[in-house]
Formats: sequence, structure tokens, C-alpha cells
Amino acid sequence: MFKKIFYILKPFIPRSVQIFLRQKLVSNRREKYKNVWPILPSSGNPPDNWYGWPDGKKFAFILTHDVELQSGHDKCVQLMQIEKESGFRSSFNFVPERYIVSPDLRKELTENGFEVGVHGLNHDGKLFSSHSVFSKRAIKINEYLKQWNAVGFRAPAMHHILDWQHELNIKYDLSTFDTDPFEPQSDGVSTIFPFWVSKNGSNDGYWEFPYTLVQDFTLFVLMKEKNIDIWKRKLDWIAEKGGMALVNVHPDYLCFTGKSGVQEFPVQLYINFLKYVKKRYNDQYWNVLPRELAIRANTLFNQSVNPKVD
Repeated sequence: MFKKIFYILKPFIPRSVQIFLRQKLVSNRREKYKNVWPILPSSGNPPDNWYGWPDGKKFAFILTHDVELQSGHDKCVQLMQIEKESGFRSSFNFVPERYIVSPDLRKELTENGFEVGVHGLNHDGKLFSSHSVFSKRAIKINEYLKQWNAVGFRAPAMHHILDWQHELNIKYDLSTFDTDPFEPQSDGVSTIFPFWVSKNGSNDGYWEFPYTLVQDFTLFVLMKEKNIDIWKRKLDWIAEKGGMALVNVHPDYLCFTGKSGVQEFPVQLYINFLKYVKKRYNDQYWNVLPRELAIRANTLFNQSVNPKVD
């Protein structure tokens, strides 16, 4: 109920006030959750049927980006270039009906070896307000998935009802996390490994890839951290456990020039993180696109399943 009321009132609350209130909330909760965040020890246990990453890689490293607004959309090429020059690839998830998603941008990303996915439909907090609302919107989401040749989805604000999401024509979903008590829907999935979401116990379904590194907005905007120590600590633990290091960095919050705004942080922090990964774990990580991981996951788990699209 509180979540529904919040999204009704949200358009009338200034963004700066929203951030201030969330900063206070997160600050008050950090000490309470220190034993389960940023590391939940039990989430490092591998699945029983786990065969390990390809070519003997120590861990998977997956970069994803949710593009919230037009301002973030217009920063995507700069972000892509930074990653490309560093030898990384990532996926960019766009909100189809919140701003104009340029076909030229989508083409440029995919032609450079990056991936495009769908990030909700309107980003208004109402996608999961009822099953009928979700089903109606799922029809339009599927149209965008087909139009964009996309096979992946992430819901806004990490809202999720995994059973409902079988109505989406996807190979994978990114709407969960191993542990994150600071999210509006804070039910973590307690694993740093991919897992299969079966439809009614059948072989049909989709792969779920939870994010396992704290989101940039939480770390740098809400917690106001000035370094990447938390990212590094969690990454080192994931590497030790042989899991999946998956991060969500929003172009909207990156500041490429000048002084950072109230909801921005210097892009250099992200660059430093990429440098850390490349230097410390050279040739030990598998930088894979979510689309590629969904294709390979059957082999990694030694099982036969059928994602919904080819």
C-alpha cells in the first residue's frame, strides 16, 4: 500500500526532496543491515548442477545500464566509447514510452558489439499494480522487444513478480538482486549465480540474472560514497566465490564534465572501477553480454530448457 501511495504522490514531490528523504532512509538502515549487505555470505553457495564459467574463467563480469530519461539517452554514446576503449561490452536498457529512443542509437550500440534491452514501458511505478495492468502492458512490451530485436528485460525500480513475467517474450530478466535492503521491493534472491525461472514446472521459462554489485545511484547519490571501495570489496568476494559480478550503472547519473549535480557522480569513479577489474583480474573474468549468457547458460548448468524466443 505504501508503495502505491508513493507513486501516486511522486510526480508532485521535487526530485531533490525525494533524494534527500531516501538519503536519510538509507543512512538510518546501513548499520541495521551490515551483516547482509553488501555481502550476504550464503549467496555465494553455487547451485548443485553448476559446471563453472567457460574457458576456466574465475567469474562472469556483466555491465548493464538502465537509461531513465532523455538526458541519459543522450550520454549513451560517450559511455559506450569509454567501455569500448577499455575492452568491455555492456547492455543498455531503454524505456520505450518515456522518451524518444533513437533507432540510430540502438543501431550504433549493436553494431559496436553492445546490446539493447527493454526497461519497463512507462517507468511510472504502475507496471505491477495489478495482473491485468501488467498483462495489458506486456503486449506492448513484447512489441518493443520484437521491434528492437531484444531478448532481455528489466523492470523499473527492480519491481518484479517473476511468475507474471512469463508473459514477456524474453530469454532473460534483470529485475532482481542477491541482497539490497535499500530497494523499494527489497526481497533479494540470495544468490550470485544465474537461475532458471520455470513456467509451471516445465522446461519453458527464462533466465534470471540478479545484479550483485550495488547500483551506482545507491552508492554514490544516496550513500554519497566518494570512492569505489564497496564495489571493489564485493567484486573481490564474488571472484573468490566464482560467481557473477553484475552491475547496473545509469548514464543519467554520470557527470562527464564539470561539477556533479545533486543526482550525479563523476564518471571517473566508473572508469576507475573498470581499470581495477582489468588490472587485478586480467584474463580471469568473462565479460559477457546478458544475451550471450542466456544462450550459454544451458551448458553452464548442464540442463535442457527453452527460453521463449530464438
